[in-house]
Amino acid sequence: MLYLLLDWIQQSVQPPGFGVFGFITVRSALAALTALFISIFFGRKMIRLLTRLQLQENIRDDVGLDAHQVKEGTPSMGGLLILVAIIVSTILWANPFNIYIWLILMVTIALGGVGFVDDYIKIIRKNKEGLLGKFKIIGQVIIGALLGSVLYFYPDFQDYNTLSTIPFVKEANIDYAIFGEALGWAIYIPVCIFILTAVSNSVNLTDGLDGLASGTTAIAGLALGILAYVSGRVDYSGFLDILYLPGTSELTVYCAAMVGACFGFLWYNTYPAEVFMGDTGSLALGGGIGAVALMIHKELLLPILCGIFFVEALSVIIQTSYFKYTKNKYGEGRRFFKIAPLHHHFEMKGWAEPKIVVRFWIIAILLAIFTIITLKLR
Repeated sequence: MLYLLLDWIQQSVQPPGFGVFGFITVRSALAALTALFISIFFGRKMIRLLTRLQLQENIRDDVGLDAHQVKEGTPSMGGLLILVAIIVSTILWANPFNIYIWLILMVTIALGGVGFVDDYIKIIRKNKEGLLGKFKIIGQVIIGALLGSVLYFYPDFQDYNTLSTIPFVKEANIDYAIFGEALGWAIYIPVCIFILTAVSNSVNLTDGLDGLASGTTAIAGLALGILAYVSGRVDYSGFLDILYLPGTSELTVYCAAMVGACFGFLWYNTYPAEVFMGDTGSLALGGGIGAVALMIHKELLLPILCGIFFVEALSVIIQTSYFKYTKNKYGEGRRFFKIAPLHHHFEMKGWAEPKIVVRFWIIAILLAIFTIITLKLR
């Protein structure tokens, strides 16, 4: 843990310039660079290892996307590289005595584990259906319940555990303890479960085109890092009239590591992809985004910040619901979109894959900027 080593050197030897490592902004930049280096340097080695072990993508042939058949055999489970880059960088540069850091690492590793099981079944056991949906949901619910329980019952969080910033409303916070403090957990913990499950699955659904999930996650992670930083600063939070949350600024280091890891992975994942992240990466990244938003009490901003993920998931819900409705009414199921999720709909319309990805990135950048601006649009 370089943070402790550098702090010890600063306190004991007091060499000139070493005080800079005490700044979160500096450590965040170093975490991003470390994760970027790990992803790029070990990326090629990871691809060779996955290829040698024959951990390769099995493309389903029943979805109507013939162009994707050329991706058959592309190494998958590259999310392991993302996890390693994030975890190592965060442990090296974050304050190890900060509870938020251990919480976010727990969520990332646990959801990565759920995704790994799904990838194992699909890739190693050659079952294209993967982990049964109910078991995946059970895992996400357990992890969300653990996170919500700590955020609610941990003594240091008692002053603001059920509060959350309301977008566009000045000097007002939503309080989940609407039935009193004694029953506050009965609302707050289910909210945590829902958000963690929804965001992780949404990122998973978005991971269908080369570079789409990794790029949009990096953009969302950068915005979350900024929100975490200002929320943990008494001066900035006071100026912006948002909840002051001691210790949350340390999450900026984690967010920076996520950004660096995603950009490094994008080096190999951009079109045409040399490796896929699989559910190991997408569930972990989605869970990390949802967990950070909950920890900094900005989860109500997720529909804006994660607009791409939200629309992708919504397109699947609309497609499924419309198909069932028309089947019950007309005896034959009809489709609202050509195919869902939404990015595949544009593929079926003839858009080139890189064009879809870049346009989604542009929208994600605009949404991230607007999310940050909402702190003053109140």
